[in-house]
Amino acid sequence: MRELDLCKAFTLLEPGPVVLVTTHDGKADNIMTISWTMVMDFTPLFAITTGVWNYSFAALCSNRECVIAIPTVDLLDKVVGIGTCSGADTDKFCRFGLTAVPARRVRPPLIGECLANIECKVVDIVERHGIVVLEGLAAYLDTGREERRTVHAVGDGSFIVDGHRIDRRAMMAAKLPPGV
Repeated sequence: MRELDLCKAFTLLEPGPVVLVTTHDGKADNIMTISWTMVMDFTPLFAITTGVWNYSFAALCSNRECVIAIPTVDLLDKVVGIGTCSGADTDKFCRFGLTAVPARRVRPPLIGECLANIECKVVDIVERHGIVVLEGLAAYLDTGREERRTVHAVGDGSFIVDGHRIDRRAMMAAKLPPGV
């Protein structure tokens, strides 16, 4: 094996999928792209990593709610574009032609073009590490959407696209919670 520069080790573990997170600051909706996400158990607890460098972070901290929207590969250019401009001076829904769909449990909207959306409330912020812990309140899946492949950031400007799903549910049945 060839040694890898330690500063590039994160590219081996970069989680997925890349998500869009919507917030509302009391005046307007915004979207930020997040590539660092984590499922925290079989419960509806999730974590994202972000901080003050993201314009949406202040709204996330003050209003303590958001929507995690899961885009598919056909939206990749929009996802990257959203992540490379600021909500401070850009209406990202308008600029990227995305549909803000009213959520049922939180003020930030769902994104109509995404495969799935999860309404969340902030339950903890670990400031030292920029970790925002979210509790899912409601989830939606667009079952009629043809494109279902999500994308995963490598961390160097390139992405990996999901491939074929491999089913091992029978082998793992004893470890899965009921209904999964």
